[in-house]
Amino acid sequence: MYDTPFLAKPGPSIVGAEAGVIREDVQKRSSVDGQLLVAREDTNTDVCSRWSGQSCLVNGTLYYFGGRATSEQDQESNQWNNDFFTIDVTKSWDISKPVMKGLPRPSNVPSVSLGALWHSYDSLFLYGGQFSDDPPATPSEFSLWEYNIKSSSWIEHKDPRTSAGTNSDPANQPVQRSAEGAGTSVPQLGRAWYFAGHLDLFTTPGWSNQVPRAYLKSLIEYTFPGYSNEGVESLSDGKTAGQDGVWRNITQGGVQDTKAFANRADSALVYVPGYGAEGILVSMGGGTNVSFTQMNVIDVFDIATSTWYKQSTDGRYPSLRVNPCAVAVSAPDGTSTNIYMYGGQNLVPYESQIQVGDMWILTIPSFSWIEVDTKDQSVPPARVGHTCNVWDGQIVVVGGFNTELAGGCDSGFYVFSATNLTWQNSFNSLSGSGDKIAENRQNTQAVQAKDPIALSGSYGYEVPPAVQSVIGGKGYGGATITKPAQSATAGPLATGKPITYTVTDSSGAIVTEVTENPGSTYVAEGNSGPNIAAIVAGVVAGCLAVLAAYLGFCAWVYRRQLALYKRHVAMTQRAAAAGPGEKAAFLPSSTEGSSMAKPKSETDHSSATGNTPGGGGYEFVPPLPAAMGPLGGNSTASSSTEDLIGEPSFFGVVLNPRRSLRVVNRD
Repeated sequence: MYDTPFLAKPGPSIVGAEAGVIREDVQKRSSVDGQLLVAREDTNTDVCSRWSGQSCLVNGTLYYFGGRATSEQDQESNQWNNDFFTIDVTKSWDISKPVMKGLPRPSNVPSVSLGALWHSYDSLFLYGGQFSDDPPATPSEFSLWEYNIKSSSWIEHKDPRTSAGTNSDPANQPVQRSAEGAGTSVPQLGRAWYFAGHLDLFTTPGWSNQVPRAYLKSLIEYTFPGYSNEGVESLSDGKTAGQDGVWRNITQGGVQDTKAFANRADSALVYVPGYGAEGILVSMGGGTNVSFTQMNVIDVFDIATSTWYKQSTDGRYPSLRVNPCAVAVSAPDGTSTNIYMYGGQNLVPYESQIQVGDMWILTIPSFSWIEVDTKDQSVPPARVGHTCNVWDGQIVVVGGFNTELAGGCDSGFYVFSATNLTWQNSFNSLSGSGDKIAENRQNTQAVQAKDPIALSGSYGYEVPPAVQSVIGGKGYGGATITKPAQSATAGPLATGKPITYTVTDSSGAIVTEVTENPGSTYVAEGNSGPNIAAIVAGVVAGCLAVLAAYLGFCAWVYRRQLALYKRHVAMTQRAAAAGPGEKAAFLPSSTEGSSMAKPKSETDHSSATGNTPGGGGYEFVPPLPAAMGPLGGNSTASSSTEDLIGEPSFFGVVLNPRRSLRVVNRD
């Protein structure tokens, strides 16, 4: 019943971090010509700790907005804020000093935590989140706030309303603000989603504190301005969304409308290309105040059909948890997509808060869980309320909260190599900046750069040996497990395949090649980097090999034709020197079986006759020995004889090999 962000019942928080006071915007005021001007102060990036913010990574820049932060140790009251800063991942930096830049704090955008910062390639979109609960803050009516990257300006989209569509609620319902849901953006498709979460008095205006919190299982979808979406009725037939975008509330997609599909908050949601016509979304973890989602069975959303399915996993799976972070990276050849899930907290037993710091991999399509071994590494403190983004195959962790460190500071910047499965002291830029970013702004694998829906952040990633041991293959891919280990019974995982690519090595030789599979929307061919010299050398070598083979063939034909010519000359000379009796021996004695005469009419293929009526229309020629007889009923010995007039030359064979081969074949 209470499964949408429009009508619901609320309950207690499941994250459990203490709330704090609202930070007042610090503004610089000046007067020009009698008018009061307000200059917004840039965000102070020097804080003690921060958590529960919203982040995304666009075109080599990581953006972080809002959440909660403390400015000094032993600070008893935490603070909601509208801090806004960036981290540059086109440059290398140490985790103790990331390349950060504080941006102006927006004066009207609300200070929220546990929402989502969606992104297209040109804009950021702030959805959802909750207001301060200590002291209590009254939430405003929901507006979608857009940050235009090029103009560095915020735009408010007021009173958003839903559109009807596949497996969705009716049109023209007001979109509400939910919090603690799982957000993800797919700029390749021009869409973003926010899955489940909760509604209560700190998200929704007019909500009574006597009404419990409502946990959700709806999927909010937002289509970016200028993009189409066949799942929305108003965007059918290729129409595109206007400047306010288009909203849809998906509540009836497959198993979503059953009791087996749990309401939840604080899960993780990740996009995986392939399998369906537009890819799939994978949900992990989450729970309510009384129940939690096990990860031995995963909820999978088919984007193209707006339908949820369930998929069993293989291997030992992670413990119960809420509020982990997760990212996905693609093998170079696309045969596997590996989802990395980090951290979170376990709330069992009731009212406990046990943060975890383990790293898990869910490899797809086998849907096998693999725990990463980090026991001999310097790992960050366990955490919850952190965000993860991936670039150049490295996972950048920002923020996080640990109850054991409540009185201390945590820098909150960590980097994990998805290839080496190690925590690093620095972020190492691989793809560079400037023109290199423009050439591959999705930061995909090099061989996937021309695919408009390839997985972002995978540049430089190779499949780790720990994953290879489960699904087969090598670092470039080549997985031998190509379907779920626990068979899929329906949906895209039962009928679809991953999008796959051809990978070549530095010499241009094909390392792995996979042909187009059912369910794939794109099959690319490429290499791990441009190698023009190898391509040219290969073409030249191939041409020379063909030429050498042709000249060798012509030499063989020439030798055979020359020997045949000499034999013909010797026989003709013997026939001329012989007497009449001997000469008669070369003429046919009857018409039976004779095919040794050439008709004067090219269209007459009748056998030559010697002493029968009508025989005067044929000119007899000396027959060739049996070994030189014609092949085929429509060939004649005389045509062979004409082809042997004049001594053959090698140059003539090269220019006309077909004629020479015809003579040799009659030998």
